[in-house]
Amino acid sequence: MSEKAIQDYYPDQLSYCYGCGRLNEYGHQIKSYWQGEELVCHFTPKPYHTAIPGYVYGGLIASLIDCHSTGSAAAAYAKSKQIDLEQEAAPRFVTASLKVDYLRPTPLGPTLELRAQIVEVKERKVVVHTTLTANGELCARGQVVAVLMPENFVKDT
Repeated sequence: MSEKAIQDYYPDQLSYCYGCGRLNEYGHQIKSYWQGEELVCHFTPKPYHTAIPGYVYGGLIASLIDCHSTGSAAAAYAKSKQIDLEQEAAPRFVTASLKVDYLRPTPLGPTLELRAQIVEVKERKVVVHTTLTANGELCARGQVVAVLMPENFVKDT
């Protein structure tokens, strides 16, 4: 795995996302790293991420798949365009489509592993397939269509 996560390369003004923003003290602050041809993220749910006692809330699972996938899209796009992330901020992607299949209840307690595979990289769109496992068992999978965020998307605060 590389030393820095793709989210560490996002510009400050775009680092407040609840799922992946490093500057959102209340958010998940997930980190996605290249591992071979996949991007990997680990997240340990807190007791308050409960759906029913002993199991993770499905909305958290969707959020993790969503943000890990858009981060993976940014990493894959940067790689395909040969963007030097040490010199230039990472491109930001937003979700155009999110599909999640819940395959089995996800136990609360173990660290969750998300693995993203890049399906397609186009000029403004990246398709990502992500799996979520707990204790080595596949619990959910998702597909995200991520699109390059338009420059005028950012509002001054």
